[in-house]
Amino acid sequence: MQHIPMTAQGVKKLQEELIRLKSTERPRIIQAIADARAYGDLKENSEYHAARESQSLMEGRIAELESKLGVIRVIDVTQIENTGRVIFGTTVQLRKAGTTLVTLQIVGEDEADISNNKISVTSPVARALVGKYEGEEVDVMTPEGTVTYEIIKVEHV
Repeated sequence: MQHIPMTAQGVKKLQEELIRLKSTERPRIIQAIADARAYGDLKENSEYHAARESQSLMEGRIAELESKLGVIRVIDVTQIENTGRVIFGTTVQLRKAGTTLVTLQIVGEDEADISNNKISVTSPVARALVGKYEGEEVDVMTPEGTVTYEIIKVEHV
C-alpha cells in the first residue's frame, strides 16, 4: 500500500471536511430526501432525484476521504534539520531571471493551492526543485519552454 505524503495542516483540513460532511451535510441531505418523499410520486419527483444524487456524491467523497486518511503519511518539516535542501513540505523562495521573488511551499496533491502559493509535490516545478540546495539554479520545462529559477532560501516552517 502506497502512502500519501501530506503536511499536518493538510491532514487537518481533510479531517475537518470529513467531520463536516458526516455531521452537517449528511443529516441535511437525509432531511431533503425525507421532505421530497413527502411530495408523493417518486418517479417524477425532481427534488427527490436531486437529493439522492447529492447523497451519492457526498457519500463518495466521504469514502474517498476515509480511504486517503487511512494511508496518509504526515511529514512535519519543522522536525527535520534544515540543511538548505528542498524536500517535501519546505517553503522555497525562488527568483526567476529578472523578476521578483516567488515563495512556494511543496505539499501533497490534495492540499495544492496555487492561490496560496502551495504546489503539489508532483508538479513539474516541485519535481525539479526537490533535492536541490539554496543557491542552485534549476531548469524547469514549461509549456512556454525552459524556465530557470534560482533557489534563494529554503525554510522548514
